[in-house]
Amino acid sequence: MASTASWRRFLWAVPLLLAAQPKGEAPVWKPFELDHKAPGGGPADVRFLLDPPAGKHGFLTVKDGRLVFEDGTRFRIWGVNLSFSGNLPEKQDAAQYADLLARFGINCIRVHHCDRAWPRGLIDDSQGNTRKLHPEALDRFDYFVNELKKRGIYVDLNLNVSRQFLPGDGVKDVDKIGYGKGLTYFDPVLIELQKEYARQLLTHLNPYTGTEYRHEPAVAIVEMVNENSLIESWVAGRLRGRQTEPTRATWSDIPPSYAEDLTRLFNDWLRRERPGLYEKWLRQAGLEPKEFLDENRSQGPSGVEKPVWQARMGQGGLLFRLEPELFLNASPERFRTEAEFYMSLERRFFLEMRRFLKEELGVRALLIGTSAHSRTLAPYALLSSTSLLDIVDGHTYWQHPSYKREPGSDKVLSWRIANTPMVDDPLHSTVQALARNAVLGKPYTVSEINHPYPSEYAAEGIPIIAAYGALQDWDGIFWYSFSHIPPHQWKPGPTGFFDIRNDPVKMTQLPVGALIFLRGDVNSARRLIQRFYTREEIVEFLRKPPEAPWLDPRVSPLVPLVHRTRIASFDGEGWPYDVPATSPIRSDTGELAWYFGPSRGSGLVVIDTPRSQALIGFVAAHPNVRTANLTARVQTPFCAITLQALDGKPIRASRRLLLTTGARVAATGMKWNEDRTTLVEEGTAPMQIEAVVGELELSGLEGARRLRISPLDGAGRPVRARTVSVREGRATVELQKDEATPWYVVEVE
Repeated sequence: MASTASWRRFLWAVPLLLAAQPKGEAPVWKPFELDHKAPGGGPADVRFLLDPPAGKHGFLTVKDGRLVFEDGTRFRIWGVNLSFSGNLPEKQDAAQYADLLARFGINCIRVHHCDRAWPRGLIDDSQGNTRKLHPEALDRFDYFVNELKKRGIYVDLNLNVSRQFLPGDGVKDVDKIGYGKGLTYFDPVLIELQKEYARQLLTHLNPYTGTEYRHEPAVAIVEMVNENSLIESWVAGRLRGRQTEPTRATWSDIPPSYAEDLTRLFNDWLRRERPGLYEKWLRQAGLEPKEFLDENRSQGPSGVEKPVWQARMGQGGLLFRLEPELFLNASPERFRTEAEFYMSLERRFFLEMRRFLKEELGVRALLIGTSAHSRTLAPYALLSSTSLLDIVDGHTYWQHPSYKREPGSDKVLSWRIANTPMVDDPLHSTVQALARNAVLGKPYTVSEINHPYPSEYAAEGIPIIAAYGALQDWDGIFWYSFSHIPPHQWKPGPTGFFDIRNDPVKMTQLPVGALIFLRGDVNSARRLIQRFYTREEIVEFLRKPPEAPWLDPRVSPLVPLVHRTRIASFDGEGWPYDVPATSPIRSDTGELAWYFGPSRGSGLVVIDTPRSQALIGFVAAHPNVRTANLTARVQTPFCAITLQALDGKPIRASRRLLLTTGARVAATGMKWNEDRTTLVEEGTAPMQIEAVVGELELSGLEGARRLRISPLDGAGRPVRARTVSVREGRATVELQKDEATPWYVVEVE
């Protein structure tokens, strides 16, 4: 086994991989619009993977760290987020909407950003508060849930995401708290408002199912808060108390009044939980109870670390909380103690909400506290709290856009993305960022992930995450998102960074991922690497710059590309574990391989299983790499080619195959800036696809005489068919420029 230094040397070499734009022949672009209003039932329809109606196997439970129903049936989630009014279709659209999701293999939706005012959400704000639910919104939602349930599609209900409180709610400084992130953990008024909303929604009787949501088996999961952590807010400098102007932003500092509350809570906690330390630190800081100190005082008596202690004018003998600039100068004891205070507030909130939901309301669904979602912040302190609940959850994006926003709001003024391929950077892939969160004995879901548009490498995302999610034996993957608006508002053309409903490649890859992940075409890794952290480590990681995606220099970041991995303990000693940084990086099952090289444009992921096979990335740079039944000779530099059996048989014996050929997607007239990191023209409808040019060889086809190749249109219907002869089990399929489709059905005769 190579030394730990091997992957560290590769880590330093990664920037060299990103030096030049790959070159190839002039691309061929063709319009391709998806048609979501057409009837379903085409040859690529994979609703057979669902098991309707939702709830037929009883309530979702946990057994041996996996999601299972009461009757013992294993459940994996292949889902999408629906945001804002995307959850509230008009009744005449609800059945077709649910049918659309089912035929793409979606078996669960995440009800996200629905704690907003009607018509964007469920709340009735007509009386100047957010304390009632809107009857029309509820009726639409109820009807839609019933249609989803009929088709075997479950629901993940989010409670607090982006609720914007109003003066009538009785919330202090209501115009200065934005989404209230961080505050929702400790402010008594905000906690009670969260409980009130949960009670109204979860005890509501859906007249179409005849069941209250708390007793509805089609409600698989309830999430408490979204991307909301007190420990993260502390490390990010959002608990300073400097927000004195109105704001409606997602991320902001907290107002001074809440900072003062938090400081009092900190001192009360110290007096109660760490009385010896509290008295010692008071003496070291030169403080006595009820002593008033000047706010500019920056240090205690001689010899006390500088600057660690401050007291705010008028707070009388209170130890001041650390701000990020003071972290490195604080002693380990001081830093860990304050971190443990924030962690204790998070645990108290999660446990109280669990008690309220389970014991007081009688909710049957499984519970998630919040997601570990930051790629740069160590997640382990938060995970030690969220793992007290039923399911552990994570979020990440490949190269999420960085924004310049209008002050005090979420309005985007400009944005940039790195726009580089993940296949060239195996050490920093979304697989690593997500795999570090999984905890032994707990189901693990990924409730947000995407390669945001207009990334030129987005075709790699869905098949890679489906394959490595299966290798890791994760329990659920939700793509963010399908739609932020209801069907009657849908229009052709670009839909922003995250909605995939009009993306020809991502949508046609959804069935690909469903087959890989739900059907279990990729086996879970044979070996489990358990990771152990001490209580001291999980806190100290918070103030140390990351050496690798794990934020743990002992463990090779290549581990999740080879083996399963889980956190086994937050109170135990760990040990180093290395993986040789050689190309290809092969899974211990032999089914997945990740090729990389010393230059840009060399990354390739290969999936090679009996029923699902794929070449993803710079396929043209690897002419000698093939799978058991698929060889690609293409000129398109970057693409994702997948081949799968639709009838459940191995590809060699299958009589109906799904073939996808995805490359770049762009709006008509879209223009990049010079370094291809932002758009100078967003473009309009129709959406365009880059045609994958070349030929494929299908081999090992037992008993085959000919192939009937049917390109599919935007509704999944065959446009025309052509026949290719099979000789000695081999056939050559030309990818024709004029076909302009990212998906085909291949019938073997």
